[in-house]
Amino acid sequence: MTGRPAFVITGPTSGIGRFTALELAKHGTVVLVGRDQRKLGDVRKIIAGRGQHAVSVVCDLADPQSVSRAVAEIVALDLPMAGLLNNAGIMPLGARQNALGWDLAFATNHLGPFALTEALVPHLPDGANVVFIASGVEDPERRPARIAGFRGGRFVSVEASARGEWLRGGSTMPGADAYATSKLCILASAMAFARETPRLRFNAVEPGFAPATGLGRDANVLLRYLLLPVLSLVAPYVKYWSTPKRAARVITKVLLNPSGATGVYYDEVGEPMLASTLARDPQFQDRVVAETRDFLAKVIA
Repeated sequence: MTGRPAFVITGPTSGIGRFTALELAKHGTVVLVGRDQRKLGDVRKIIAGRGQHAVSVVCDLADPQSVSRAVAEIVALDLPMAGLLNNAGIMPLGARQNALGWDLAFATNHLGPFALTEALVPHLPDGANVVFIASGVEDPERRPARIAGFRGGRFVSVEASARGEWLRGGSTMPGADAYATSKLCILASAMAFARETPRLRFNAVEPGFAPATGLGRDANVLLRYLLLPVLSLVAPYVKYWSTPKRAARVITKVLLNPSGATGVYYDEVGEPMLASTLARDPQFQDRVVAETRDFLAKVIA
């Protein structure tokens, strides 16, 4: 289809993902991976209107069979893949399950990106970059996260997380423990992948709090009204905050980074940052990866 490098991005139809897809399209073909064919088509048309190239692949990351079908479709495109951006993420304000009965946030934010990455790794050339969108709320010691009501990842096991069970003593904010735990697990997995597969580059980005994103899609109307017009205006001037457009530039820079850096966790301005003590522990990283592989092996043929 084209000799330009191709970049696979999940969650490209809104917020940070949309801006990043448009930014990446300046550098090559963009493979847009998301649930809604119409929304994917809208982004593809914008990219085409700029004289650039994109293709869309429908995939529900919370469904491992959908992920398998999407991977087969992506591989069949026979594009020169140069990178993968695991951007899609949700934070339901309460306990929600997918069709398999798994916690929806954990399935979408950890199990899906994990399965997608593992399946695409054999098809990525040496030196390709894989980037995961992480979140500082996984760290129980991170002050801004605590102020916002988070209490860090509350990991018991992968199976317990899939059931929506978290370590006691967590947040009173609905959905916070599920979101933080899912981000803890995918961050730990990214670091483990970096050690396991040195021919590729695995990194993570904490994009900062960007009020104008889709993570608050379950919030009430008043809260959404406040987040978008009011908080978005002050975001560029507040530490740890960002905007979708600025985050997209940082993420694109990391994804295109030719330095060979791997196993790095970047903050909202593109500087290396520390993850939680638990996420940095190689034994914990390996445990999460092993448990996730075992769990997914039961449902992915």
